[in-house]
Amino acid sequence: MNFPPDMVLFDCDGVLVDSEPLSGAVLVENLSRHGLDLGPDQVTGLFLGGTLAGVMQKAREMGADLPDSWLNDTYQEIFTVLGEQVELIPGVSMVLDRLDAAGVLYAVGSNGPHRKMEISLRRTGLRSRLQGRIYSREDVAKPKPAPDVYLKASADAGVPPARCVVVEDSASGARAGQAAGMYVMGFAADTPAEHLLPHCDRIFTAMSELPELLGI
Repeated sequence: MNFPPDMVLFDCDGVLVDSEPLSGAVLVENLSRHGLDLGPDQVTGLFLGGTLAGVMQKAREMGADLPDSWLNDTYQEIFTVLGEQVELIPGVSMVLDRLDAAGVLYAVGSNGPHRKMEISLRRTGLRSRLQGRIYSREDVAKPKPAPDVYLKASADAGVPPARCVVVEDSASGARAGQAAGMYVMGFAADTPAEHLLPHCDRIFTAMSELPELLGI
């Protein structure tokens, strides 16, 4: 990869918006109500970077007594908390400003549904800025760790995968970028670096570091 890249593809939760602790707290309390007692670190380790449908399946396998309405009910719980409390990851606005100034394209690709990103990105002021560049696993055949969402974003922009950088905070998402043939930067502010290292070309711990790493 020669820097700067032509396009940067960001995961949403935990990379652009600081939603993971809020969603995790909802899951800890929710699963406890349904007979599965897990701590915050256990929830993060088991479910980070996946889909809520995957959480439902895994939790049932672990003994949680979840009703068929659990998926929709839990999304509503998470949406309410995010709409009231979610904030930007520190430094994100500066990074996007630098990308704009350098003429580098960017988009967001998430395993979350569009409704979740609508809530988080609108509250944090990014919704209009990312208009037309927001991709969900709802838009593709397979969620991460499949590369589909990142390949769609780059194809729509007309940018070859080899000229894209993916910024991810989960092993699942990093594997998606890797499978897409893109350069993967692991954001290890909260995720242990050892979880990301096998799937990333570079690790960093603060958004303030990213412009220099990207060569902008």
